[in-house]
Amino acid sequence: MAAMRDMMSKLKLTVNEKKTRQCSLPDETFTFLGFTFGKQTSWKTGRAYLAPAPAMKKVQLLCDKISDETRRQTTWRTEGDQVAKLNRTLLGWANYFRLGYVTAAWQIVQQHVCRRLRRWLRCKHKERSGRGTHYPDLQLYEQWGLVHLVRRVRRLSLWATP
Repeated sequence: MAAMRDMMSKLKLTVNEKKTRQCSLPDETFTFLGFTFGKQTSWKTGRAYLAPAPAMKKVQLLCDKISDETRRQTTWRTEGDQVAKLNRTLLGWANYFRLGYVTAAWQIVQQHVCRRLRRWLRCKHKERSGRGTHYPDLQLYEQWGLVHLVRRVRRLSLWATP
């Protein structure tokens, strides 16, 4: 800690003592710039490795934003405008949080946006809720054009490979 403080003083930066702590990786985790750094387990090999993942606080903030964008007072929008607005929000967030272990966080977000869009469509068209019988996920993706984060990233990574 003393070496870090000395280095920061040479750079003419101050250390926030309330936020600064020393942690031991891989036993502990820390959050920095919206990412939680810590031990993750590979689903392919089962081996542990250190990697960033989107912080749950950031996932919750995105879900709150999606809920706000799909509240009942927004049913005046057209379906296309609503889906375009949600897609911009999702893609912007996913472009920032695309490093490290993102699958679990993206699945949480994807389930939430599908649930909220389905509810929004039922409210807009004044339909009764019916345990998933109206607007299945596939229809949200294919007919309405909602972006599917995991599929989109896989496709982008395929393009990046020479």
